[in-house]
Amino acid sequence: MTEPTASHAPNTTGTVQRLREDLIHPDPLLDCLVEVCKLHGQAASRASLSAGLPLDSENGGKLTLELAERAAARAGMSAKLQRVALERIDSAVLPAILVLKDNQACVLLGWDAADASPRARVLMPETGQGSVLLTSEELAQRYAGITLFVRPHFRFDSRTPDVRKPAARHWFWSAILGQRFVYRDVLWAALLVNIFALAFPMFSMNVYDRVVPNNAVETLWALSIGVLLILASDLFMRLLRSHFVDEASARIDVQISSTLMEKVLGIRLEHRPESVGSFASNLRGFEQVRDFIASSTVTALIDLPFALLFVIVMAWISPWLTLPVIVAFLVILVMGYVLQHRLHQLSETTYRASALRNATLIESLTAIETIKSQGAEGVIQAKWERTNEFLSKINVKTRALTSGANYTTNTLSQLVTVSMILIGVYLIGQKELTMGALIAANMLSARALAPAGQIVGLLMQYQGARTALDSLNKIMDKPVERPQGETFVQRPQLRGDIEFRNVKFSYPNRLDAALEGLSFKITAGERVALIGRVGSGKSTIQRLIMGLYQPTDGQVLLDGIDLRQLDPADVRRNCAHVAQDVTLFYGTLRENIAFGQPYADDSAIVAAAETAGMTDFVNRHPRGFDMTVGERGESLSGGQRQSVGIARAVLHNAPILLLDEPTSAMDFTSEAQITARMTNFVAHKTVVLVTHRTSMLAMVTRVIVIDGGKIVADGPRDRIMEALASGRIARAA
Repeated sequence: MTEPTASHAPNTTGTVQRLREDLIHPDPLLDCLVEVCKLHGQAASRASLSAGLPLDSENGGKLTLELAERAAARAGMSAKLQRVALERIDSAVLPAILVLKDNQACVLLGWDAADASPRARVLMPETGQGSVLLTSEELAQRYAGITLFVRPHFRFDSRTPDVRKPAARHWFWSAILGQRFVYRDVLWAALLVNIFALAFPMFSMNVYDRVVPNNAVETLWALSIGVLLILASDLFMRLLRSHFVDEASARIDVQISSTLMEKVLGIRLEHRPESVGSFASNLRGFEQVRDFIASSTVTALIDLPFALLFVIVMAWISPWLTLPVIVAFLVILVMGYVLQHRLHQLSETTYRASALRNATLIESLTAIETIKSQGAEGVIQAKWERTNEFLSKINVKTRALTSGANYTTNTLSQLVTVSMILIGVYLIGQKELTMGALIAANMLSARALAPAGQIVGLLMQYQGARTALDSLNKIMDKPVERPQGETFVQRPQLRGDIEFRNVKFSYPNRLDAALEGLSFKITAGERVALIGRVGSGKSTIQRLIMGLYQPTDGQVLLDGIDLRQLDPADVRRNCAHVAQDVTLFYGTLRENIAFGQPYADDSAIVAAAETAGMTDFVNRHPRGFDMTVGERGESLSGGQRQSVGIARAVLHNAPILLLDEPTSAMDFTSEAQITARMTNFVAHKTVVLVTHRTSMLAMVTRVIVIDGGKIVADGPRDRIMEALASGRIARAA
């Protein structure tokens, strides 16, 4: 096993050695994108461009070509991958990123034509030496044939009046519009399929009217061969249409689901929903939207307008035979219009009740141990059964409504057939219609009414999708931490100065204030403890430092810069946090320690675990770091979960360390060992420690006493603790 890297290994000497990430973990494509953004005057850093992207750990957490366009969008840039020959790259589109062989990349700045043989001026970010000149032959040998063209979005400034504010791209309809060329081909295929559908009625009419009376066998075979060819073409076009729709639906599904998840992860915490289960149920509503744009539904919707084609052909055969079809069609449309409002009400009620049921389920599964220990199974069971009973009644009403409408539609179709036969018999008697024409008209009527017969089912699906889409729109309208088009100050490396200026803060849906006019300053490298009563606002201060919440009033500054100006990705890259309740995720212990650190190697993980005091229970386990950690870390004790949280912070090795009751679930021996190790590790780091354990105060040199969201004492550790012990300061811990 290799030695720990300087960026991740715990510091036992008291000197911070946090090397540049681009030097120890090269990511050529990402580094080139950062340089191109800078060349265009757009502030960008590694963290800001890659924040929230699904980087593949198997690829070393490096930016891939598939994610390059999304990364560029985070800096307000548009990017497009294109396979193009080197000599065909126009100088007007430079700088551009060239993808090289062996997973390398460079920035093409321009061509130097001073010599007889033009040379390319390129930027190799990993060299750190600025631009270099390469001959066109040298560059062509290394060029992989793919170029990423990156340009900034054009923006109007405040001097230009808004004559007409451009509509923002809708997250759903823009995805549909992106597949417009596929749906164009689907429409052409649908047109051919519906034209082919005329073949069999025409074949039947000609056979009964011309072939049978005249025993024209040659004509019969000619017509049969023609129909067989059309049927084969019809089958091919149906399969092709279904393939196109499925492909478009799959692409839309991937794009929209990625957009939704990105929105959920980027939402500001003050706007997050109160119920996780209800929120998850609303997100699952996307499945209803996805099902609505699936193959069968889209096909039915596309076929609906073509019903007019069959009615026109019926009118050509006999206008009188179209009357029953037109009347039935109008009745079905009126019935659908009348049912639409009621179906919408039932759909909304079903959606809300399903969300409540899912919220109850998630809450119960999360707190199953508490429910059992408190003997509250009956309370939860009653709530579950009440919700299910209400939901079942709504479902019965919905099914009754749709079943009645479907039965009515089927009956109308049968009445149309009977009516056409009655009218046809009279027309045949008057020599105005032939037997073959009547049979063909019946076939056409069935084809014309088939899409109309699906109207009720389509309406039901539409109302469910509409309700789900409305709910998803509310989620997509919520504010996010990194709004599109907003430019942040890029500070990949922070010193660690923290300042609160008259900060006031209240949590959402709370009338009382968590912080009231709080002001203090912590210099880089200072180690400070926040102590106070439960609920006095200590943890809130740490959340504000990380930018998880924004102050209601006042300012939070890092290195003298208002936190709202800094990119959230840069802020959290420079803040390591150990929460009071450490949350673990299903997977191995190694994966949980390296959570959020895709570059971490085994040596760094082991070193971080040693600092966090994990070696005892890890070494005893037969699988060691590969042991499985259950959801929320339920297979580990509270103290073990906290040690994993500490190991994460050590691995992060950020200049600012936020510790919120990091040893509250540990025994005194483990706490003493971790305190001793952490004292060396935190040297020269800015530390904000929240604790009720006086033994942990050995790590700090300054204590701030918080009470009721206000500072009641601030000074050197020994002096403040002596004042608390003697009663000169009202006891806050």
